[in-house]
Amino acid sequence: MTSEQPKRSARLTTPSEHEIAVERVFDGPRERVYAIFTEPALIPAWWGPHGTTTTVDRMDVRAGGAWRFLSRDRDGTETGFRGVYHEIVPPERIVQTFEWEGMPGHISVETATFEDLGERTKVTTVAHYDTTEERDGMLASGMERGLNETYERLDALLARLQG
Repeated sequence: MTSEQPKRSARLTTPSEHEIAVERVFDGPRERVYAIFTEPALIPAWWGPHGTTTTVDRMDVRAGGAWRFLSRDRDGTETGFRGVYHEIVPPERIVQTFEWEGMPGHISVETATFEDLGERTKVTTVAHYDTTEERDGMLASGMERGLNETYERLDALLARLQG
């Protein structure tokens, strides 16, 4: 991101008692943005907040395929995240589960859509939780800050790939 580009924030809303919706526009064509979400070699370059490193343990991007990422903080604390892909429609849609291994059994279902805006792409993700408490717990966890930092890293990766 250059100094001329304004810093963007994701737009978070709660369309229902069990959902969080996130919208964000990225400067890159839909196929490239979709690839960044689905190519295991690119995940470590952007996934996670500033100061974390991510390792892809597994990432089988197909319906029924599993994924697992390990994220390490600056102090060396490692956290695992995992899920299963339910639907893959390149370059339009990904439906997957999401589970933080620190709270096993609390699984959300996330649907990400990639809207073609020409040289830009709007990514909309809707996460569905079993209860309002789970949804609210996710919101209270620092999700918005972490997500915006993650998306800033994705912006930087897009700029490098286009440069």
